[in-house]
Amino acid sequence: MPYTYNTPDDERAMLQSIGVASVQELFQSVPEEFRLQRPLDLPPALGELELTQHISALAAKNANAQQKACFLGGGSYDHFVPAVVDALASRGEFYTSYTPYQPEVSQGNLQVMFEYQSLICQLTGMDVSNASLYDGGSAVAEAVLLAMSVTGRNRVVVPASMHPEYRQILQTYFACIGGELVTVPTPSGVVSVADVAAVVNGETACVVVQHPNFFGGLEDVAALSQVAHDAGALLIHSFDPISLGVLKRPGDLGADVAVAEGQSLGTPMLFGGPYLGIMACKEQFVRRMPGRIAGQTVDRRGRRCWVLTLQTREQHIRREKATSNICTNQGLFALRAAIYLTEMGPQGLREVAELCVRKAHYAREQITSHPRFTSAFEGPTFKEFVVRDTQGRVGELIEQAADAGYLAGVPLAPWYPDLADCFLVAVTEKRTKPEIDGLVQTLATTLRNAAPRPHGAVLART
Repeated sequence: MPYTYNTPDDERAMLQSIGVASVQELFQSVPEEFRLQRPLDLPPALGELELTQHISALAAKNANAQQKACFLGGGSYDHFVPAVVDALASRGEFYTSYTPYQPEVSQGNLQVMFEYQSLICQLTGMDVSNASLYDGGSAVAEAVLLAMSVTGRNRVVVPASMHPEYRQILQTYFACIGGELVTVPTPSGVVSVADVAAVVNGETACVVVQHPNFFGGLEDVAALSQVAHDAGALLIHSFDPISLGVLKRPGDLGADVAVAEGQSLGTPMLFGGPYLGIMACKEQFVRRMPGRIAGQTVDRRGRRCWVLTLQTREQHIRREKATSNICTNQGLFALRAAIYLTEMGPQGLREVAELCVRKAHYAREQITSHPRFTSAFEGPTFKEFVVRDTQGRVGELIEQAADAGYLAGVPLAPWYPDLADCFLVAVTEKRTKPEIDGLVQTLATTLRNAAPRPHGAVLART
């Protein structure tokens, strides 16, 4: 992003505008002991040309999905982004607009929110959606807070097959608010309904299930929903938006709250963010929904217009009455998701999902056909699967593959010590058959014999 620095004249004008004589006077209110009493330890300043070259060289050290065939997953995916998403989302009226503190004069933003919410409700089968949250992890945490508020309980049950970072976020929240997080082991890659039923009781606020789960496996959401409801708890379903092209919607499986990471809907991987938190729920919980909700109405002349219907957050009501401290929404990424969903339509989403399923299953079959590799878990998967390296050299394997032009997958050791010999592979609609075959060949050979990446290969169904 282009950046121009402030000149000394700019600084003087800004200081004069706020009525101070110097930067030192501006920070006079900061106690002396908290001020840095020495110059910053920085190298000599560079000219713009030299600095640009230096930063470009640093950036070139990053491996990305534009340079290598990407099989990374675990919440961030290399899906195709149609050009129309960038063309519309980068328009000045969307790109630079800020939060609608005067919503009645922000009709364009409100219409975007309303249409995004409407699309998410159609996608999930839920009654109401907010205008987005920060990301999939914060959406899970906010859904749990909603469930605790609704039920007045603080016990939360999650399978180990849920994204480990989502569970870490919950643990962070609970360290302050005192919730009890019960994690149910998933040795087979999916959670046992009986195991969940054994730990759900009258103190349980909710059961949270990810489907497809972190390992790519498919959970029995309907049965888990029944278990939760029998105990008076809520069922929170964390879903993959693309998967809904072929799988049942959360609302059709009995979910009370549906949450997701929305990055796959028209946003590139962006080295980890910013992303889009999707959250939708049944209408009876709407007043416990964090963030904003835009609505459609008519003005005094009968013309269609939009309003900010609900915002139960601490900036607008008393802090102790707020349902959340979420004070913003990811408007630009919600817009990208709305454009993506509109562009793809139900048929397009179905085709993307089917391509993911077919290509992922082809990749799984090809990789595990080599005697060195096995599937860590049996059972159906969507677009991800876990591969076990019988030689237990996952780190070396991933490094060799990267050198050969493939981002082969995500090692599971950091989160699952018992799966230290495994890695997670994701296959989106973008991956070609030559790329998948090249990955298989690379994984099956040593570094010295690694196969080159088939650049320029034509997209093909598998």
